Amino acid sequence: MDTIENKVSASGLVTFDLEEHYPEGDRVVIDIKDHLYEGLILREKEFRAFAKEEAWEKYSDKYVAITCTADAIVPTWAFMLLTTYLQPYAIKVVFGTAERLEEVLYNELIAKIDVSQYKGARVVIKGCSKINVPPAAYVHITERLRPVVKSIMYGEPCSTVPLYKAKKPKTD
Repeated sequence: MDTIENKVSASGLVTFDLEEHYPEGDRVVIDIKDHLYEGLILREKEFRAFAKEEAWEKYSDKYVAITCTADAIVPTWAFMLLTTYLQPYAIKVVFGTAERLEEVLYNELIAKIDVSQYKGARVVIKGCSKINVPPAAYVHITERLRPVVKSIMYGEPCSTVPLYKAKKPKTD
């Protein structure tokens, strides 16, 4: 009887799945445009009143991005002020869009990964995921893995795109 051989598992490839590192928790974007006078001007007194009266505890255990989508000049201190109110409650506060928030979260997580466990490995960075992994996360993990791995591929173990292969040491 012929034995079916799983060539993928026998290949020695190690799959790295960014989705497995996804930080769970709600994401919220606070848009300062909603607190501008006539959608254009930040009035300090009214803005400070909003900040003081807002129920900041509703952001408990959430990841928060602060932005302004209006074409208005918003002083830097306004974003800083909101951060001082959010920080006791939110898991993380960043300046920027929801996409920027995801990039920051992934960058922080990737920076903490012990890449030495992949030393000399043939790594496939998994491409398909159920969540939207930002391209910046793929760039960052590639940058972290390249110095230690034997090779980097992208995709699925059964269908990969080769990206990097370490040069063999020269022998005399």
